Amino acid sequence: MKQSELFSKTNKSAPKDEESVNAQLLIRGGYIDKLMAGIYSYLPLGFRTFKKIEEIIREEINAVDGQEIFMPSMHPKENWEKTGRWDSLDVLVKIGLGEEKNMALAPTHEEVVAPLAKKFIESYKDLPKAVYHFQNKFRGEKRAKSGILRLREFIMKDLYSFHSSQDDLDRYYDRVSKAYKNIFERMGIGEKTYFTYASGGTFSKYSHEFQAETEAGEDTIYICEKCHIAINKEIIEDLRHTCPQCGNADLRQTKAVEVGNIFKLGTKYSEPFNLVFKDQNGEDKPIIMGCYGIGPQRLMGTIVEIFHDEKGIIWPEAVAPFIVHLIHLGKNQEAEKIYQKLNSEKIEVLFDDREVSAGEKFADADLLGLPYRVIISEKSLTAGGLELKKRNETVSRIVSIDELLKMLK
Repeated sequence: MKQSELFSKTNKSAPKDEESVNAQLLIRGGYIDKLMAGIYSYLPLGFRTFKKIEEIIREEINAVDGQEIFMPSMHPKENWEKTGRWDSLDVLVKIGLGEEKNMALAPTHEEVVAPLAKKFIESYKDLPKAVYHFQNKFRGEKRAKSGILRLREFIMKDLYSFHSSQDDLDRYYDRVSKAYKNIFERMGIGEKTYFTYASGGTFSKYSHEFQAETEAGEDTIYICEKCHIAINKEIIEDLRHTCPQCGNADLRQTKAVEVGNIFKLGTKYSEPFNLVFKDQNGEDKPIIMGCYGIGPQRLMGTIVEIFHDEKGIIWPEAVAPFIVHLIHLGKNQEAEKIYQKLNSEKIEVLFDDREVSAGEKFADADLLGLPYRVIISEKSLTAGGLELKKRNETVSRIVSIDELLKMLK
């Protein structure tokens, strides 16, 4: 992609109505655009990062036998009445085609996936099953804030599993937990993300969250460094300020963002829809469910909160919109050849071909935060090649095109 042809542009100043680092840097870099509180457009650079995050999630969920589907965002009122959440869920956005509000804009999909599964699961032979999708969610947040960490409209990957026994759910729950750890490792935030004990378990004592440590977080967690797990503040007293795995009482308090959650739902949503299966004796038994959520946009914002400096974003390679930021300083023909070479080798490159000052190009490169900056100038060519600098390093070095290709491939 040539930067001169990019739909969006960078902005020198941060928006005055955004306090969070993620919103300021993503808007300044032309990654996202704010439509209204809690609702953003994702521009070409931001959407590329979003799709990379989505694909990492997809690969890991497919690896634990998740089958991808796509469910509607508009739900009939009666489904939500069956579970009692039409009146009890305060963030539920209700709409109607006429005067009556007879539909909900989905904040989650248990009310749809349970009756959907009922059409296809009949016997113990049909179990276990797991389906997931990436779909718009809507939540009537009273105070949408923190940029893309807390939104009113957002994409969620929600996975739902169906089981014939609690033991089978427990085994699958552990598999998904490991898949989540893989997701965060691949995105570069594994060391900063903790499997966290939390309240809200429906048919188990606790639910579990994955919390990423950052000062931008709204949650307070207590970390056990021995086990690399954490406890949410809301239940720390229940556990007497000790690690539930090793008993360690030397816990470190910190702020964090919830980047994923997993729940053992039991029969909470299967019973209202009479979601049952016939066991080996031909008797009807309620299907036991689990659900597992990750928000790609919240992950994107969390990564920016963790990886940035005073100049801009520092993207991990796995989620960067492009790997290389190629900059020419008066040597456009040579740069064009390198650009074509990188493209032919399937290396993702953003080519700053604009006729602007070197200072503006460097400032934009730091703001956009691509992993590698490559400069082609009279100075670099005289020195024997291209000037290469990683975004997270301060020192550059001269490399040949062959060295660069070998490194990037």
